[in-house]
Amino acid sequence: MQRWKSLVWLRHPLVACGIALSLSCAPLAQAAPDRARHAKPVAKASASATKSKSKSTRQVKALRPVRQTVVRAAPARPSLGQMYGLHATDDPLDLKSSVALVIDQDTHQVLFSKNSQAVLPIASITKLMTALVVTEASLPLDEVLTISQDDVDTEKGSRSRLTVGTQLTRGEMLLLALMSSENRAANALGRHYPGGLDAFVAAMNAKAQLLGMNGTRYVEPTGLSSLNRSSANDLARLVDAAYAHQIIRELSVSREAQVDVGKRQLQFRSTNGLVRNPEWDIGLQKTGYISEAGRCLVMQAQLAGRKLIMVLLDSAGRYSRIGDAERIRKWLDHAALPASPQAASTHF
Repeated sequence: MQRWKSLVWLRHPLVACGIALSLSCAPLAQAAPDRARHAKPVAKASASATKSKSKSTRQVKALRPVRQTVVRAAPARPSLGQMYGLHATDDPLDLKSSVALVIDQDTHQVLFSKNSQAVLPIASITKLMTALVVTEASLPLDEVLTISQDDVDTEKGSRSRLTVGTQLTRGEMLLLALMSSENRAANALGRHYPGGLDAFVAAMNAKAQLLGMNGTRYVEPTGLSSLNRSSANDLARLVDAAYAHQIIRELSVSREAQVDVGKRQLQFRSTNGLVRNPEWDIGLQKTGYISEAGRCLVMQAQLAGRKLIMVLLDSAGRYSRIGDAERIRKWLDHAALPASPQAASTHF
């Protein structure tokens, strides 16, 4: 169990690379040798004409613009939120996420809401429920699990560094699923649940109902399927429940870890760069992405003197969910928020 707890800081300075490209299109720096002077007198006129034609042709070739091949990128596949028109919803923070929710964790006060009832694919946010079910089943974390062909993604064709036959402890699989969003690790956790994968998915849905996540449905433990769906309101309940477990909190905010895989040692990093940002005090987090879901992010964080739960779904653009989180943080620092009541008065 020590090796998955051992986390190592790394710094990756940005390296600026300048690339200078130069094209010289001068007509001719020097004319070709005058072959006419060495030709026989009878061929003098012909040689002179040939020389003139050759020079003219070479000048045209030198001045001819370089043809560029334009490769048209395939259009991005729209998310369900885009198809439903949710991105047309205006909000005062101009968020790129079509769904957003910020609540006070202690009082359940809703501080910010945008399409929070919309039920959408949630991608790897699914893994937070996977971790919750595994943790509450009290399965031994030091038990060795094996990646099999059944864990290989046939839904999206995603890649993994955990090759078939890789053996890791359940604790290590849980770490990689939460920190690095490792799909094979998450599927292996479900497959090694008592009763197998079907029993695990049933347990995920039962837990969702128990938490009052009435708009939520799971069909597998990784989030690769777009049929795993939920709403921001439901996911806030999930974050609140998962936060109650110390191991989920600690593993989800791990920055990086080295894991022994056979004779190799692999380095894994968090999919959420905010855990390395000193301006953030994050207690729990999970990211997610598939094309149908867009970029997703859920977090528990200490902001503006409060413990808050933040949910961002269907964000358009690779870094937009992080940008949205920063917009919300800055807004919370300066907004005139309602006083925090002593007891919960608003339910999410």
